[in-house]
Amino acid sequence: MKENINALDEINKGACMGIDAIDCIMEKIEDKNFKKAVSEQYSDYKKIEDKITKVYSKYNCEDCPHETSAMNKIMTWYGVEMQTLMDTSDSKIAELLLKGTNMGIIEGRKVLNNKELDKEVVKIINEYVKMQESAVEKLKEFL
Repeated sequence: MKENINALDEINKGACMGIDAIDCIMEKIEDKNFKKAVSEQYSDYKKIEDKITKVYSKYNCEDCPHETSAMNKIMTWYGVEMQTLMDTSDSKIAELLLKGTNMGIIEGRKVLNNKELDKEVVKIINEYVKMQESAVEKLKEFL
């Protein structure tokens, strides 16, 4: 049971970080097609987050989902601001999003490969990884 909660926490953390990063950069995006692609990724993160929240209830976890801390949100904002200080081009923003998305894919794969998890949890994590892999392909167009 604990492994399932930990796996869900890890994926939830990744989705929250993606949401936070997109919140930080959305106003900097100029190209309408790029903005649409990023909005779709944001929506996909929200869907994953909602699915995770529903599954948590099956594990009687009273303080779940575990949210990202205020410090993590500040660090995400600060990182985005520093990375786009000199270059706010869509290409630079796409690069930043690609790096974060790839980290999410790596973490998702690690969780899947190193744990014995319930089928429902595995399904959500697979969905999360596939969503991110799809986002990578879309983001490449804006480099």
